[in-house]
Amino acid sequence: MLCADQVPIESTHSPDARRRRVPYGMNPEIIQHYHAHVYYDPASSRDRAARLRERVAATFPGATLGRWHDTPVGPHTQSMYQIAFPPTLLASFLPWLMLNRDGLSILLHPGTGDAYADHIDHAVWLGSVLPLRTNVLRKSRKAPHS
Repeated sequence: MLCADQVPIESTHSPDARRRRVPYGMNPEIIQHYHAHVYYDPASSRDRAARLRERVAATFPGATLGRWHDTPVGPHTQSMYQIAFPPTLLASFLPWLMLNRDGLSILLHPGTGDAYADHIDHAVWLGSVLPLRTNVLRKSRKAPHS
């Protein structure tokens, strides 16, 4: 039973609703892919990161595993590797990561073409929030479309 201010799910997720203009800001269709950055300490948690990586590869063959970075790279201030995946995997991959991250911190963000906004404004963290070098991201920020 719906309350007076609720709308049936079917009406908001219909094909016609998806074609309409998104009323508040950006359309999620601009998301080309997602990245999950899995952070670890080479001395104390690399083994957990390796187990997670193996499980991701086995469970989500549509995901692409990036290189190990045992030293900070780009905006990342801690060792990490990246998992890239298509938008179609988000609904299954995100809950799986939530339950299987084994205490590791993970930054999940969309790929919209704006590295700064993707890592800072549109990102979600699983576990502890870690600092990022935003000056690196600002250098790659695209000018807004007019």
